[in-house]
Amino acid sequence: MRYRRDRTPGATYFFTVVTNDRVPLSDDHRTVDLLRAAMKLVQARHPFTMDAAVVLPDHLHMLWSLPEGDDDYVTRWALIKAGFSRRLPAHLKPTATPARTRKREVGVWQRRYWEHRIRSDEVFAKHVEYIHWNPVKHGYAPAAADWPHSSFHSYVRRGIYPASWASSDTGVAASGPDE
Repeated sequence: MRYRRDRTPGATYFFTVVTNDRVPLSDDHRTVDLLRAAMKLVQARHPFTMDAAVVLPDHLHMLWSLPEGDDDYVTRWALIKAGFSRRLPAHLKPTATPARTRKREVGVWQRRYWEHRIRSDEVFAKHVEYIHWNPVKHGYAPAAADWPHSSFHSYVRRGIYPASWASSDTGVAASGPDE
């Protein structure tokens, strides 16, 4: 079965990528570092701009802008997932099913992921907020500033958000990314 994906050259996309069976992998800074390394390697060969990101134990959300004329996020994600999976310590790799073994898959990630093209500045801003609110939403941190694996910190350094933005105490919550 072929999935119909939006393939607009030079577009900005929101992604949700989930671990297989939602097994927590990235609750350790070392596995997040492996993911970052895999992403940097791919980014060097297949450039894109990382507009916002959060890595949670069993899933991640990212907002990417592709270069003008380029619509190939599919290859980028395949390379990132494979690069991360190869570098993952053996004790964290799940036992692959026979079907995954035949396809030479380790089985760390769900095969599919969700992508959504961003069509306006307002929708872009909503998705950035959703990404940064996600650790609070899932109960991993009491405030966005308390989750280390997020682009929230760079948004604070650039003066886009105050460090106190979005906490479970203030009740400030980002709405979901709907369009």
